[in-house]
Parts: sequence; C-alpha cells; structure tokens
Amino acid sequence: MWNTQFMNSHSHSSQFMKQGFESGAQSPRPETPEPSSVQGRRNAGVQLLDDEGNISGQFENCLKHIFGKYCIPPAPTLDTKDAERVALLTPPPNAYLSPEGLDAWARDTNGAPFSQETKDELVEFLDVTDDGGLTFKGFLQIYQLQTENDEEETWRDLSNHGFDRTLKLVLTRREGMDSEKEIHSPSPLSKCEP
Repeated sequence: MWNTQFMNSHSHSSQFMKQGFESGAQSPRPETPEPSSVQGRRNAGVQLLDDEGNISGQFENCLKHIFGKYCIPPAPTLDTKDAERVALLTPPPNAYLSPEGLDAWARDTNGAPFSQETKDELVEFLDVTDDGGLTFKGFLQIYQLQTENDEEETWRDLSNHGFDRTLKLVLTRREGMDSEKEIHSPSPLSKCEP
C-alpha cells in the first residue's frame, strides 16, 4: 500500500509523482522486466498490469471489491446461490473513501492508518472529491503506481483482502467475521473476471 515510506524507499519524490500524474507518463516496466522475471509469471498467468502498464480488467474488479468495502455510499451487496462463488462488490458511481473509510482500508491492508503526511499527499496528487475523499480513480492510481514499483507489495495487499494468486476471493476466517458485519457475502470463492 502506498505510503511516504514506500515512496522514500523506492527513491520516488512527491515531485516525481506529480510529474507522472500531470504528464500521463507510462511505465517502462513492460519493456524492461526484472532480470529472470516476467510480471505475473508466478501467478498462473494472471497479470496485474497489461502490456501498456495499465491495470488489467481482472485486477480492476478485485480493486472495485476492496474499494467497495469502505466507500460512501456503500456498495450494494448481492446474494449468490452458487456455493462456489461470492458476489464481488461494485462501488456505486461517485463513490469515495471518507477519512474513516481510508483509515479502515489502510488498517485492514497494512495494520495501521495513514499518517497525516501521507493523507495530505494523497489529496495533493491523486484524484479526490472536492472535500478530499479518495475516488475510485485515485484508488486505481495508488495501485497502478505501487504495482509498477513493487508488484509483490500489491500481491500482499490483495492477500490481506482475501484474494489468492489467481485473483479468486477466498473466504478466510477474517472475511467470515466481516460477512457477519455485512461487508462480504458469505460464500467461499469468487474470481475477478473482466
């Protein structure tokens, strides 16, 4: 998950982030994979980013589900009769993360809410509402940047929200407890298919 420490540890500055957002710069990652590695190689053919460096359809569906757990207005929950699948959440149009939703997402993802400095950076450089609520577009910006720079961190985030390396939502004890709070559907599996 994005935080100031992440940016500093990867030699990125706020100025770089600002320039990247303003210029619409694309990542060179597809043309220059790490030595002996291709993005998604260990992940049963699942790609988080496409060949142009954009978020893949499967990955975006997973991110919609994660965002939908914390957004305002809340994502509608769908019942499914298929015991093998969970109905993934889809945030409503114009949904955003309030400060409380942002803190809850950060806590569930990394174990602690963001620092005020990181929150200020999010508001400054990402897509937010007039009141500073993080939009889904801003949420995608976080994960596109993070995945370009540290794909394994993104996989850890997905795992923390119940997704496996094939982008299936696997019901864990934590998600089972959340379903009692009407955050998740009670069925065991779902795949983020485009």
